[in-house]
Amino acid sequence: MADVVARAPERIGPHPVVALVVDDGSTDATAARALAVGAKVEHLCPNRGLGAAVRHGFAAAVALDPAAVAFCDADGEYAPEELATLVEPILAGRADYVVGSRFSGGSRHMRPHRWLGNHVLTVVLRRLAGVALSDGQSGYRALSPAAVRSAEIIHDYNYAQVLTLDLLAKGFRYAEVPISYRCREQGTSFIRLGPYLRRVVPAVRAQLRAHPLRRHADHWREPVDGTEGGHVGAAPLSP
Repeated sequence: MADVVARAPERIGPHPVVALVVDDGSTDATAARALAVGAKVEHLCPNRGLGAAVRHGFAAAVALDPAAVAFCDADGEYAPEELATLVEPILAGRADYVVGSRFSGGSRHMRPHRWLGNHVLTVVLRRLAGVALSDGQSGYRALSPAAVRSAEIIHDYNYAQVLTLDLLAKGFRYAEVPISYRCREQGTSFIRLGPYLRRVVPAVRAQLRAHPLRRHADHWREPVDGTEGGHVGAAPLSP
């Protein structure tokens, strides 16, 4: 986790990058290591879950009056060096919600069963959302200030599907950029297919009931071109 924070750029154009680590009830040296490399640390105790950690990170990021808010898993699977690519559509005013896609260009380094699970869940989300998304479970995303203030994550276990459905239902512009990806080198994922589906499927149903999707053309955008723990690392960009 400390390595992920240390590798994040210090600035993107005129915007300084502020690294924010949400320590979701860890029992190791997560918080101390994050502080040692210059991150701000938010503590959740006891452990509340990934969705709750992202929700807490959003609230902390909004308080910094950011130009954009980006977040990624802190297990080394995603490259913080690609932060500029991720937030560029937002800073340029072309998108409100950007997902870093592990599958739109370039080679993927993912175990076959993980790839299959991601593919199936992405197909389902694409059909529900009606937008040309290629990676419904990516852990590297960015939001505009308006999107992050409006975002609702309705359950604590996870955020991936409900966040996308929530923001699309509210009319925020969606985009994707290609990102690199590598398998984690330490730790294990909390996701197991059976428990994941038992928790996520009811949450998706509840999300669609609360905020039905509107299929107006101006709400949907094709993916845009791009270049190739604390459980959540959020990197807000101060204006």
